[in-house]
This record gives sequence, C-alpha cells and structure tokens, in this order.
Amino acid sequence: MKKIISITLAVFLGIHFVHAVEDVRYPIIPRPVKLIPKVGEFVINANTKILSDKKTIELKKVIDFLEEAVTVSSHLRLLDASSGNTGVIVFETDAGVENEEGYKLSISEQRIVVKYKTARGAFMAVQTLRQLFTSNDKVIVIPAAEIEDYPRFVHRGVMLDVARHYFPVDFIKKYIDLLSYYKINTFHIHLNDDQGWRIEIKKYPKLQEIGAWRKETRVGHRNDKPEIYDGKRYGGYYTQEELKDIVAYADARFITVVPEIDIPGHAQALLAAYPQLGCQDTTYEVSTDWGVHKEILCPKEETFQFLEDVFDEVITIFPGKYIHIGGDEVPKDRWKESVFCQQLIKQLNLKDEHELQSYFIRRVEKFLNSKGKSIIGWDEILEGGLTHNATVMSWRGEKGGIAAAKLGHNVIMSPNTFMYLDYYQTTEQRRRESVANGRALPIDKVYSYNPVPDSLSTEEAKYILGPQANLWTEYIKTPERVELMTFPRACAMAEVGWTALVRKDYNDFLNRLNTNVKYLEKQKVNFAKYNLQQ
Repeated sequence: MKKIISITLAVFLGIHFVHAVEDVRYPIIPRPVKLIPKVGEFVINANTKILSDKKTIELKKVIDFLEEAVTVSSHLRLLDASSGNTGVIVFETDAGVENEEGYKLSISEQRIVVKYKTARGAFMAVQTLRQLFTSNDKVIVIPAAEIEDYPRFVHRGVMLDVARHYFPVDFIKKYIDLLSYYKINTFHIHLNDDQGWRIEIKKYPKLQEIGAWRKETRVGHRNDKPEIYDGKRYGGYYTQEELKDIVAYADARFITVVPEIDIPGHAQALLAAYPQLGCQDTTYEVSTDWGVHKEILCPKEETFQFLEDVFDEVITIFPGKYIHIGGDEVPKDRWKESVFCQQLIKQLNLKDEHELQSYFIRRVEKFLNSKGKSIIGWDEILEGGLTHNATVMSWRGEKGGIAAAKLGHNVIMSPNTFMYLDYYQTTEQRRRESVANGRALPIDKVYSYNPVPDSLSTEEAKYILGPQANLWTEYIKTPERVELMTFPRACAMAEVGWTALVRKDYNDFLNRLNTNVKYLEKQKVNFAKYNLQQ
C-alpha cells in the first residue's frame, strides 16, 4: 500500500514539476500541444547561422522576420550558411507535420531545428522561439526543449472598431504585432458605422470628405441624462495606400486582414455623404451619439450599384478571401414606412422586411462571390434565409452560431458574454471607471470559453472555424485605452483558439502569463494588471 502511495505521489509531483518547469522556463502563450523540457539552452550569438532547405518567398518572409526579431532583441545579426551542425538554426519541411500552421521545434545546445509543412507553420514556430528569448546586447538564450504544436481552430481573430474612434496607422501596426505574437491570425477592422466612415473611396470622395467627420461627440455613457456633448469636430480616415501598407505589414506576420463595410444598417455616416441612398427624402448627419440608429440603406438599384463600386475598390486593397458586410442591428422602421420598399416586397413575393434584408444581403453576396470573395456577417444575416457560402459571426450569444452550424454554414464564435473586450474587466474596474460597455468580463471567463457548444454533433462542430474577440470603441478614445482593454484578455482568447481542451489549465495559464507579460512591458503596452496573480 505504501509503495502504491509513493508511486502515486511521485507521479503527481512529477506532473506538478513539469508544469512548474513549463511555467518558469517556457512561458509560451498559447500553450503548445506537447512540450518536453530539456537540460541546457541554445545561445544565439554573433556566430549563429541560419540554414534552410528551400528559401521560397513565403519562407523568406519568416527568416527575415526572425532576423529582425534577433536584431531588435540583441543587436545581433544572423548569418546565412549552406551547411553546419553547431550554432545553427535550421528550417526544413517535414511531411509528418500535417497542419498548415503546425510545427515541430527541437532546441538543443548545438542547434535549433524548425520543421514545418508551410511557411505559416514555420512562422508560428518563430513566434514560440521569440516567447522563449532571454536577451541582452550580446546573446539571446533559449531553453532546450522538444515541442510539437498545431492549433485547435483555423480562425483566431480580434476585431478593432476604428469607426467610433480613429487610431493612427503606426498604432494599428503595433496592434497587429501584438496579436501576431500570440499566434492570432486574423485582424478584423470595422471601417464604418453611424459615427464615421474610415476608408478612402476614390469614386465617391464625399464618403471621406463628409462621412469621416462628426461635428461633436457625446460625453459619458449613452444612458446618462442629461446628454452632454464635447463640441469638438472629430474624425479621420485611412487612405487606400495606408490600408495597403497595413495589409502588407500584417501579411509579413501571417495575419489576414478582414475589412468590414457594415450594411444595410449602421449607415448614417454613409447617408450623410450620399443621402439619396436612404429611404427618406431628407438630409442626414454623421451621428454624434452611440446606440442603434434607424437610418439604413434603401434596397434600390442605385444603392446596389453604389455598393458594387465601393466593394470594387475595397477588393483592390484587401486580397484575403473574406469581406465582412455587417448585417447587424438593422431596424426595419424606414423600410416599413417606405412605399418603394413595400412595393419591392410584393414584387419579389417576400414575406416581410426580414426577407427583404436577406434579399439585400444576397444581392451583395452574389456580387462579391463573382469577384472571388466570400462574405462574413453578424448572426442577424440568418434572418430571412441565407446562402450556404456565407460565414456567420455569432455575437448575440451562441444561438445564431448553433443555428448556422446546423444549417451547414461556417461559423466564427464571438459571443458578447465571453468575447467582447469593451466590457469591464472586473467589478472593481466598474466602480473606478464610469464609462464602458456591458458587464464585467474578467480574464478567467474569457479563458473558460469553449467555441464548440455541447448541443452540436461531431459533424456540425466541424463548421465552427474558431473564436474571435471584438473591441468596440464607443468609450475607447486612445491607443493606450485600446491596449488596456485588449491585453491580456486577448492572450486568453488566443489560448482558447489554439490549445486543446485537455491542455487548458487556468492556473497554469496565469503562471505563464505572469512571466510572458514582461514582453508587453518591454513594448510599453498599457496592459491591464487585474487578476494576474493567482
């Protein structure tokens, strides 16, 4: 009996020791599929070389990125070489790596070997190496280990709303850098809303000349009475060249940028520029307040031609597969009041305004499909029916995502109850800070999320592409505030999207995070320190 107890205790202590070693020496986020600690470390110094079996354009991006990371960390420069067994970092393809983003990483005192199927996987290995860097001006030290890794989900995204508040290009690049560090592979940029239009469209210059600017902004919470405004003109937009630069920057970090042009609702800034696209014979102004607005686009031929022209330009900027077309929070009041809309409903033999919205979405989707693009929409696009090509982003809880998966639609799970980063981070924060959205969403709740609902069958679960965290910016005016609300909760989301359920452990995550955030400190990130200690 004593022997059994001893063995059990030894096994327990062994597991605990391995976890402790991972926490201290290997503070990797998200946690890898398999990590075997080894004695010793690899030292990058002035003589360290890089070997690769084939330098494709994509792999060159990875190697260039690693070389820059080494230089930034230690002022060293890696050397190119064609052979060598000691003091080398080797990149080689491996048929045994099946996942597009998967990799195997062998770190010994003599060499580092990165094995991968695609350059994307090699890049994920490099990000793991970066998280293991301990550096000074002369050397970088990396602890020895054997790591095998691949993500649980293909989509791991973060959305930033630049419509309510505009953020400079340099900050957007910094934000992309930070997301990439945690193996987040999708940056969703919300480019328009009632309060602003943020993308240059050359054929329709009033969008940026008028739609990008509001005369003032409401101060305080949307529910505060009396209403108070700051009296200051506010706005800004990104030129097409700036957005192309952002896309290229993200691409070098293997992040896909998904643009969102939100239609047919959230269109007041658009209508301020081109009022003829509304259902009323009136003028509009860019909204100075938050919340859901009644002003929406009218589904007439002029509107569809306008949108096709806009998307033609959007497509030239964003080469990725997806265009997000919004579709959320579309009040039907103006359509109900419109003689044209009511006649169109009868003409098309539609049941109601919900099916009219479906008609609107299908028209836009058909055009984008003809250009080789697929659409993503918020879960409201399910109302009235939807084509199977559309991907549903479920934000009003999981109900829309579950329904979409059961219908055979791809789904991105983004429920506000787990994935909305504009929510308070603690109840204490709510007492100290009077203005934010929603309820408290602490980091442990973000971490607890499982994007695959229990109600889905194994076959239906295959339609879940992964999770996404969203940051709406009604009450977020500065880059520093964006950082505070995003990090480290985005680190928790990254682990939700990457790490297998059996490998998730919140206390272990916190231990790794408390070491990992030293990187955020070095990058002068204004991250939140709530609940970081166990």
